[in-house]
Amino acid sequence: MQNFPSTLRRLLLASPLLVAPFAAQAADAPSVVATLKPIHGITSALMDGVGEPTLLIDGAASPHAYSLRPSEARALQNADLVIYVSHSLESFLEKPLATLSVNSHQLELIDAPGLTLLEVREGGSWEAHSHDHGAHEEHEEHSESDHDHDHEVYHEHDHDAHDHEADHGHEHADAHDHDHDADEHHHDEHEHEHGGINPHIWLDPANGAAIATAIADELIEIDAAHAENYRENLKKLLASLTVLGNDLGDKLAPVRSTPYVVFHDAYQYLEAGFGLNGVGSVTVSPEQKPGAKRLHEIEEKIRDTGAVCVFAEPQFRPAIVKAIVADTGARIGTLDPLGANIPKGPDAYQAILAQNVDALVDCLGNGS
Repeated sequence: MQNFPSTLRRLLLASPLLVAPFAAQAADAPSVVATLKPIHGITSALMDGVGEPTLLIDGAASPHAYSLRPSEARALQNADLVIYVSHSLESFLEKPLATLSVNSHQLELIDAPGLTLLEVREGGSWEAHSHDHGAHEEHEEHSESDHDHDHEVYHEHDHDAHDHEADHGHEHADAHDHDHDADEHHHDEHEHEHGGINPHIWLDPANGAAIATAIADELIEIDAAHAENYRENLKKLLASLTVLGNDLGDKLAPVRSTPYVVFHDAYQYLEAGFGLNGVGSVTVSPEQKPGAKRLHEIEEKIRDTGAVCVFAEPQFRPAIVKAIVADTGARIGTLDPLGANIPKGPDAYQAILAQNVDALVDCLGNGS
């Protein structure tokens, strides 16, 4: 994270928002919906003293396979601003976003200025800091024997934490089953444009600063009455992220070179931002169960690199991770890019990053 302070200084100097004093709270806050807890946390910090944004996906539900309740669809319909990461990550938003009022603003953060964007690493095994994209190994044909590990390993919380009642029926279908040929064509083009980008952009605090700046710009555009609040809140947030980046870098320094394997490649930005030594992932996509060939390759990778930890995720059952560890002797840790157990609110983003760094240090530094 040696470049983190300079990155923040660049963002601070470039932002037109950091020029006005803080203003008192006024009425009529905008209705803002953020899809993911870390993005909601940034938005909450920016809206402090103005209002509270709505969080769409809470708990341990995964954005990779999510279905909206009608009540959530209504929240989207009533929003002045919807903030999400990308069509590739929150693909469930495609139809709901297409039906929004022309007066509703949408902010896709993958397009935010100042972001560092990294390409998806194909295959589940990679060398540290490598950008060599070989053949995609995940689409091997799986025989019946490849499914010896229970297929239910995926989506432990499929929607346990997101209990879909009867209201997830015809109301949902009626609200969204419309043809939007032009919108879908635009989405196809956008998907092609960003399909090769890893969407977990928030896991580098330097990217968090760029995200915060983009959200503040959008809030000021739709709610000029509270512009001074947003400017002052952004200034405070960027300062806190500078401190956070330095603190996390200091914590990670002793384990920076220690090799490890993750469940899926959601942590590439954390790895690149702090110079960590991730060597592979159990699966390319958390929606796709790895076959026997992939598991064998990961076990060999762990042995060859001396990876000391394999990290599971709370959104998915740990059966495969446990099986790999049993055969290699590596330890098990847990990383969570969404902060399932962290309370939502203005401090959630920093807490999510800190929790993941603590998990890395605890597992990688254990006995090293």
